[in-house]
Amino acid sequence: MTVPPPATEAAPPAPQRCGLIAIVGRPNVGKSTLLNALVGQKVSITSDKAQTTRHRITGVRTVDEAQFVFVDTPGFQTKHNAALNRNLNRTVHGVLADVDLVLFVVEAGRFGLDDAKVLALLPEDKPVVLVANKLDAVHRRAELAPWLKGMAERRNFAEFVPLSAKKEADVTRLFKILKPYLPEQGWFYEEDALTDRSEKFLASEIIREKLFRLTGDELPYTSTVVIDKWEDEGELRRISASIIVERDAHKGMIIGQGGERLKRIGSESRQELEHLMDGRVFLELWVKVRSGWADSEEHLRSYGYE
Repeated sequence: MTVPPPATEAAPPAPQRCGLIAIVGRPNVGKSTLLNALVGQKVSITSDKAQTTRHRITGVRTVDEAQFVFVDTPGFQTKHNAALNRNLNRTVHGVLADVDLVLFVVEAGRFGLDDAKVLALLPEDKPVVLVANKLDAVHRRAELAPWLKGMAERRNFAEFVPLSAKKEADVTRLFKILKPYLPEQGWFYEEDALTDRSEKFLASEIIREKLFRLTGDELPYTSTVVIDKWEDEGELRRISASIIVERDAHKGMIIGQGGERLKRIGSESRQELEHLMDGRVFLELWVKVRSGWADSEEHLRSYGYE
């Protein structure tokens, strides 16, 4: 008679982890691109124009037992003192007070005065991970070692992670590095959640992205988008939105000759919205001049700035 081997007890499931992670850095280091890669879907707009991220954007990604809640922030503004910029910097400070972990994003191999100003503002009581983004743009990797040594002398970083936000393998590696820093606690969101932002907010961000991409450096960054009307008719969404600018000349830049540029902004926005919302979209765009809105606390509140 054979004796069966003793039953092995199943290992207890790993405890859930969940934490808030801020993504900070000067403008244009790739913070929004990194957030979108981490979430696996666009939740924050990307543009070559500095200062396109204006609000806290929460992106969520659940990997195995760990839920990562990412908070994108505006790049710290150090050059101008308009109400909009003061508002953006208050947003960054508010985010940093709440999080469990900070990702300090810089361009691999580069560290300038604006990077240093952001680093000086990071809290001393939070673990900070140095993310050296745009690694694919570094032609001589041997030069990174002395650069990383110099960065280590600037702050006691919890981790150093050179990567390219555009490479899936690098993003997967980043999740594994960040996981131990998340507190052991229940998840904040459902397992399949991607963002806490509404469809209306994402629509305004997508329109704003197309606006900046199609106007290039012509249009000052003090332009915003407000959703005026949103109606659901079965699978069809009827959206009316206003692009707010400060001067009549800016209005002309957006409309373009014969209205061609505004039509293109509307067409590209509609196509992306239909893909995002998996349904038909009727989009109507207007351009309105509101002189001095970016330096008016009242206007900022009415346009949804925190």
